[in-house]
Amino acid sequence: MYKEIYKSWLESSKVSEKERKELQLIENDQKEIEYRFGKDLEFGTAGMRGFIGMGTNMMNVHTVRRATQGLCEYIKLLGEKAMSRGVVISYDTRRMSIEFACASAVVLASNGIKTYLFNDVHPVPMLSFAVRELNTIAGIMITASHNPKEYNGYKVYGEDGAQMSPEATAKVVEYINQIGDCLSDKILYDEQAGRKINAVPKRVDRKYYKIIKKLSLSSKEVKKVGKQIKLVYTPVHGSGYIPVTTILKKMGINATLVPEQTQKDTEFSTVAVPNPEIKETLTLGIKMADLKNADVVFGTDPDCDRLGVAIRDDKGEFVALSGNQSGILLLDYVLRRLKESDKLTSKGFVVKSFVTTSMAKLIADDYGVELIETPVGFKFIGEKIMQLDDTGKRKFIFGFEESCGYLRGTHCRDKDAVVASMLFAEMVCYYTYHGIGVYQRLNELYAKYGYVYDTNVSVAYSGLNAMKEMNAVVDKMKGVKIDQIGGIKVDATRDYSVAQRKTADGQTFDMDISKCNAVYYELEGGSFICIRPSGTEPKLKIYYSIKGENQEKALKSFERVKEEFEKLVK
Repeated sequence: MYKEIYKSWLESSKVSEKERKELQLIENDQKEIEYRFGKDLEFGTAGMRGFIGMGTNMMNVHTVRRATQGLCEYIKLLGEKAMSRGVVISYDTRRMSIEFACASAVVLASNGIKTYLFNDVHPVPMLSFAVRELNTIAGIMITASHNPKEYNGYKVYGEDGAQMSPEATAKVVEYINQIGDCLSDKILYDEQAGRKINAVPKRVDRKYYKIIKKLSLSSKEVKKVGKQIKLVYTPVHGSGYIPVTTILKKMGINATLVPEQTQKDTEFSTVAVPNPEIKETLTLGIKMADLKNADVVFGTDPDCDRLGVAIRDDKGEFVALSGNQSGILLLDYVLRRLKESDKLTSKGFVVKSFVTTSMAKLIADDYGVELIETPVGFKFIGEKIMQLDDTGKRKFIFGFEESCGYLRGTHCRDKDAVVASMLFAEMVCYYTYHGIGVYQRLNELYAKYGYVYDTNVSVAYSGLNAMKEMNAVVDKMKGVKIDQIGGIKVDATRDYSVAQRKTADGQTFDMDISKCNAVYYELEGGSFICIRPSGTEPKLKIYYSIKGENQEKALKSFERVKEEFEKLVK
């Protein structure tokens, strides 16, 4: 079947000569043809993400147009008002990002749906904000986030500014499937419709900065030491360059840039992978920080929804903080400042994904605020904001995920590395003003709550059946009864595919949480292990959050747990 589809693309008049030549280059590579045409690129709850190239299982203008036509059919179903509210589109600095953004815009306009398009790269949080500010029915972000340069992606946002809900996504997928082939005549694409595309008004940017600046918690300390602290920032060739430097300047905080990484480089040529979670991605920033004798390094990914941080330890050497460590520092800082200013309300709540550090609950409990857990994916944190804050029932304080994603404020409903950069920078100012360092504060938290070692292990999969194989591993673990792992008792097991928690003594309880395929082991003493397939890349992920009296004991416990659990998985 895939051979016939490949041949039809080769012969189609809708395929350009450049695209045809790419297809001709693989005519003798049956494995490559099967990969590219053996299935359609999956449109899941995180949209689409894949390798850039020609084929039904690849990211190209044809798969993008097809997905957008499916979105159009869904919006038409909602009525004329929804069509007139329209869709806003943004994109990052990746290969083909602007081409995919323009292709999406033309399809929307061809279907009579009002369309807004940013005139330059803008990050995820500003797209989310624009959806809310312009009152559009949806948003599209062209990005593959922190993935390697060979990837791109397509994310859809709902009218609340969060990534589209699983229910709405399912309906869009139905319409996409009804279209059939990516080259179908059902896809409306009239280049003349491009004249109807609207530029996003400049006021949207101005209002975004105005709103997030109000989220500042330490204006006095920033005013006193903001010009003195030494901070290095790198956008890693991505869309964070303008917004992060703009907000830091508005705050009065000096930042030194890594000049070679401010360029919009589709190849991300100065890094192996544009992922600020990895210390190596911050190498040039750390080099600049040593040159300038700076104390902190920030790095954001191409779509500026993740913030990576490196700080100096007590020996003066740079250490890269994990997303969990930055998260607990920010969580503690936000709660501390709200408490100090008598603004910490009893109605407040914080949110984290269930694979994020168990230390978050210890901190939240200490400050007397509720901690809510969600599945992995920031849209679920956005969902909690909509359910609780938007309705006036509770007050959202802070949300974070272990993958370097943080949000304060309700201006957007996705990870916001612009706000996170602002908060972390002013946190540095706050602690500097009070005579302590950020690394010192991190150790104070460990001393107070106990050391928690958080890490995750990724097992890469490949081929057309990667997702099926990963899910099979997780499904297998559901049938394995485990009483202890690495000498630590298993208090309970959570099966998120049925939203049930089963205790060691056999009692079963329903959980009020969205379903997903993951198995989670609650370990005695507050530690946990979780296994799940990634929703954005072909990787099986195992998360460990292991608590100990100190770092040495936590690491030793982790090694025992990891060795034993990996044997069970195999």
